[in-house]
Amino acid sequence: MYRKIIVPIEIGSIEKGEKIFRKAEKLLDDGGEIILLNVVEDIPTYVAIELPANVVENAMKEGRDRLDSLVAKTGIPATVEVRNGPPANGILAAAENHGADLIMVASHHPDIYNYFIGATADRVVRHAKCSVLVDR
Repeated sequence: MYRKIIVPIEIGSIEKGEKIFRKAEKLLDDGGEIILLNVVEDIPTYVAIELPANVVENAMKEGRDRLDSLVAKTGIPATVEVRNGPPANGILAAAENHGADLIMVASHHPDIYNYFIGATADRVVRHAKCSVLVDR
């Protein structure tokens, strides 16, 4: 059904990520590609001065290691990519850079904060140039 699927995974919710990764495999065309993506948020300057200098780099390495482990555990072939910045922007940029025809994103049940700030999945759905499947 799809040739290139972006599967963004939040490392703190790796179980949800594994679930949608397995679903992505079922939706993938023969010869298609899954890109597992983790986006590490930048740390505001006023917080960063209290943290070790390499905290973002360490988080990016951990993200890559955890996604590589997920690929090994499931046996599903995938490309692993780690970016930093605002999560929705990173997901949208990855989809555009790779020419994805589907983004599969896990989401939590919305709460009051989603009406003021907006969840990452909400932003991805509103701005994606390809299909988006949101898994609850």
